[in-house]
Amino acid sequence: MDAPPNSTPGDPVPQSGRIAAIDVLRGFALCGILLMNIQSFAMIGMAYVNPYSFGDMTGANYRVWWFSHVFADQKFMTIFSMLFGAGIVLMTGRREAQSGDAARVHYRRMSVLLVFGLAHAYLLWFGDILVTYALAGMIAFPFRKSGPIKLILLGSLALCVHPAINHLFSATFPYWPDDARANFIRGMTPSPADIQKEIAHLRAGWLDQLPFRAQTAIVMQTLMLGTFFFWRALGLMLFGMVLFRSGFFSAAWSARRYLGVVIVGAVVGFPIILAGIRANDGRDWEPVYLIFTGSDFNYWGSVPVSLAYCAVVMLICKVPALLRCARPWAAVGQMALTNYLMQSVICTTIFYGHGLGWFGQVERVGQLGIVVGVWAAELIWSPIWLHFFRFGPMEWIWRVLTYGRRV
Repeated sequence: MDAPPNSTPGDPVPQSGRIAAIDVLRGFALCGILLMNIQSFAMIGMAYVNPYSFGDMTGANYRVWWFSHVFADQKFMTIFSMLFGAGIVLMTGRREAQSGDAARVHYRRMSVLLVFGLAHAYLLWFGDILVTYALAGMIAFPFRKSGPIKLILLGSLALCVHPAINHLFSATFPYWPDDARANFIRGMTPSPADIQKEIAHLRAGWLDQLPFRAQTAIVMQTLMLGTFFFWRALGLMLFGMVLFRSGFFSAAWSARRYLGVVIVGAVVGFPIILAGIRANDGRDWEPVYLIFTGSDFNYWGSVPVSLAYCAVVMLICKVPALLRCARPWAAVGQMALTNYLMQSVICTTIFYGHGLGWFGQVERVGQLGIVVGVWAAELIWSPIWLHFFRFGPMEWIWRVLTYGRRV
């Protein structure tokens, strides 16, 4: 998208110049992310990884977990990561057309996002993803003009890092020191005392939560970042650059091509994910197998499923009447940073001790009801806000700090 005539760096893109399909897809992905994040807001951290470590897993609660795992787990993070890569190409292209200082602006933008992520993780919720996007975005930037084959190869290599690390850990696990193996098993299957300790931490006041929140955030930003989040986000960002340049994210492909992506993505991805559930069930969710091998099924299966979701949204955006109906999701996507942080504000207020203190008390069915409520709120307030303002509040702050002037 070319810059408007007589524009200066930092000027907002006119509404007519936005790619509506990207905004709709981003809003759809942001809503979907909460389907998984709600488990970390409402339950002990291990419940996300090992569903049998906490809470009821029978009847409707099991069906909610099954639905979330099959249709949501890692799928929306995948979409968001690919869109982040697409955004790097889109925004730096506009900046180069305006002033040629794309690198300086990009790295300032990522630095501000990094600060937002650190504040989010240590002051509000340890499950932050902004730090990952900021760091991966810094590394992805130099590759934005690389050819599609190079980007696909590098992206594939980055995606392979996490499974390679897992299989290395699996192969060496029998040789770990006894205390290391015992601590790993204990972490994956927390005892009632460990569970009550975590519940007590997060039902405490905001300041009393700080040591636990900081300790968990450090693990997320070191061990988890280095073995999982960074490599997956980076690989998917590189894929997103290829897809954006091909016109995939702007609804420019033919309906027939998008339909082919839907069919292939679903036929390939869902059987892999379902095989993972069967494999873990067959081993009674044994911790070592679950984390080092059993997680591979959804890790890989989520990628084609995510592409199928993207293609469905693009098909919707190709039909003017359906695109008009999707405008609330476009508004959510246009305010993605604000809405992501608001999800944390709302959910920590509901579940943590400085608010209602419901942590550990709401089963998965009840969590789903809260998710629907948050969706409704964001789909209502985002269009209203954008009726009066050009940016969401956090997007405005991000832009002002990036360009060093009031917009």
